[in-house]
Amino acid sequence: MLQKKVHIMTYGCQMNVSDSEKISTALRGAGYESSPTIDGADMVILNTCSIRAKAEEKIYGILFTMKGRLKKNPGLLIGVGGCVAQQEGERLLKKVPHLNFVFGTHNLHLLPEMVRQAEAGKRVAETSFIDDESRLDLFPMQSEGSGVTRFVTIMQGCDNFCSYCIVPYVRGREVSRRFSELLDDIRSAADSGVREVTLLGQNVNSYGSKGDDGSGFASLIRDVAEIDGIERIRFMTSHPKDISAPLIECYAEVRKLCSHIHLPVQSGSDRVLQMMNRGYTRAGYLEKVARLRAARPDILITSDIIVGFPGETEEEFSDSLSLIEEVGYVDTFSFIYSPRPETKAAALHDSIESREKHERLNRLLALQKSLTARIQSSMVGERLEILVEGKGRDDGQIFGRSSGSRIVNLQGSLDLVGTLQKPLIVKAMQNCLLGELT
Repeated sequence: MLQKKVHIMTYGCQMNVSDSEKISTALRGAGYESSPTIDGADMVILNTCSIRAKAEEKIYGILFTMKGRLKKNPGLLIGVGGCVAQQEGERLLKKVPHLNFVFGTHNLHLLPEMVRQAEAGKRVAETSFIDDESRLDLFPMQSEGSGVTRFVTIMQGCDNFCSYCIVPYVRGREVSRRFSELLDDIRSAADSGVREVTLLGQNVNSYGSKGDDGSGFASLIRDVAEIDGIERIRFMTSHPKDISAPLIECYAEVRKLCSHIHLPVQSGSDRVLQMMNRGYTRAGYLEKVARLRAARPDILITSDIIVGFPGETEEEFSDSLSLIEEVGYVDTFSFIYSPRPETKAAALHDSIESREKHERLNRLLALQKSLTARIQSSMVGERLEILVEGKGRDDGQIFGRSSGSRIVNLQGSLDLVGTLQKPLIVKAMQNCLLGELT
């Protein structure tokens, strides 16, 4: 019997990439194989993100353009999962009449049955929360596919309730996967050729027993480093208030732990940080940055910045600009604040004009562009060790990523995929480096 095809469109963070792999695994049992393109697909699933209003609006736009697809393929099934699905639920079915099914962030295990109902002509939505550890037993954990890198979800949810953030409302409270199960998962990945794993969670520092000193996550990193075949370890994302001494010690002692950390600061102003309920001050953040650099002098740091939080003054925005320069981020991911349902910040009075918010964002982006260019240029003439991951952007090229998470394109054979190489960096560009094997 021929398998039907499903095309999964993934939006948002690495957590959604990992969830899309689980969706694909779950659907194999319902008779569907993954298709890299929408053409010829029997089903399309949008795995969504709602952390910003624009991301949510984009999903609705894509769904309405799907009407054109249905004219060519009337039997096409359309589903929505992820955070927008969790947030909107049955409202999505009411707003989009040609949508067949909606499943929330805790309901991947129900997907095969929901698809069967959709195939029978029933429109269904399931967004119930399972807010305890049992929910991790319900989902397929082993990511599918080939490749030398793998995302591995170690925990789900968040207990921080930052005032602007919708994650606790659409992902739930923190739950951690079992230590032994994770290690088995990663050993299996290594046996299949994976050489680098990225440990994923909304707040990976909180992995393990709640309220501990952070040693649970540090112990996991050390045990993963002992697995034969694993050459590199990364993780996403860290909350600055939970950066622990045991984790910092890992940067000093575990060489397989990559010399990069994504450490979202969100603002350089203490007053704004307090309104955001971030749980740290500017000075506290900088102190942890200093300790990380003392432990791993070559560490590269990236961050998230919110521009135009309600009530942010020009002086407070300037505090964010000065922090960017003081830390010397290699990249920042910046966006204009948008109110999200159920969050405390949504009730705050927003007195900043849209024009001013966009002007501030442009100033921040210009500053970061200059910093990135300077840091990238400083790497010219060095040899950076990269893990070769696959085909590069141009013919005859391969690409890899440095320990500091810099993309390097170079001429080379695909036979090198999965190996560690040390190309000479010959040119710096805004988003990548060019290297040569000599």
